[in-house]
Amino acid sequence: MTSLRPPTRAEQNAVGQDSATYAITVPPPARSWKTGLFATWQASWRPALVLLAVFLAWWLVAALKLVPAYLIPSPAAVGEVFVANWSQLLQHTAVTTQETVIGFVLAAVIGVATAVLLVYSPTAEKSIYPLILFAQVIPKIAIAPILVVWFGFGMSPKIILAVLIAFFPVVVSAVAGLRSVDPELLELSATMGASRWKTFRKVRFPTALPQLMSGLKVAVTLAVTGAVVGEFVGADQGLGFMLLLASGNLNAPLLFAVLILMSAIGIVLFVLVELLERLVIPWHASRRGGMMLAGA
Repeated sequence: MTSLRPPTRAEQNAVGQDSATYAITVPPPARSWKTGLFATWQASWRPALVLLAVFLAWWLVAALKLVPAYLIPSPAAVGEVFVANWSQLLQHTAVTTQETVIGFVLAAVIGVATAVLLVYSPTAEKSIYPLILFAQVIPKIAIAPILVVWFGFGMSPKIILAVLIAFFPVVVSAVAGLRSVDPELLELSATMGASRWKTFRKVRFPTALPQLMSGLKVAVTLAVTGAVVGEFVGADQGLGFMLLLASGNLNAPLLFAVLILMSAIGIVLFVLVELLERLVIPWHASRRGGMMLAGA
């Protein structure tokens, strides 16, 4: 039995084979947990450094009293608000998070279903897609009072507004992904006798996943905005309601605390969608991580 070995330089020159070809044929080394930690550090140290610089600038402005405290409070004052009102802030954060998650999930399901309809039905595309664009142009803050009149002051108007804001990026990314499949793959699938459902499940949908996940990451942050905007118009709970109270009372520390919690909700949900992307399409995430690591 002949053993496999890497070709020598003389053998490569003899057959006209360069090092790039050899690099492609050799499987990459296995990734260890140390490699994963190094990649995570490479991806996170720059944002952490920028965040630290922003915090130091904030602390310096407050310490030197360059701006009045009722405009920009000190980090210590914001921390005192967190400690003094932690249970109340946690309760309102849970309400906004629930509205955001429900709105995002509904937007994802309805958006993907609509994208499939638009891709497979030219008639539906010509009839529905212009209406989707028209609805996206309308400012959602103008729709919020109507939703409050129709559905009251409960969670329904906030969820609907979150769906309306997060729906458009899901549809656009899903349509682009479903149409990005190689036509030769579709022809091969049809030649082998695969049904439309099997072609969608095995070819179209896996091809669309990278672009779809990108749209979902945009949509989940917009869903937070939709929920908060709905709370602005009519609510008695939620971070949007707390933001209005803090603004009306000129309570700058509470205002900053609520803004930090809103940002935290968006960041956590974005990270969760990012983790979902790594579970669903690990080959895409690993390739992107390798490109980022090589660029660093």
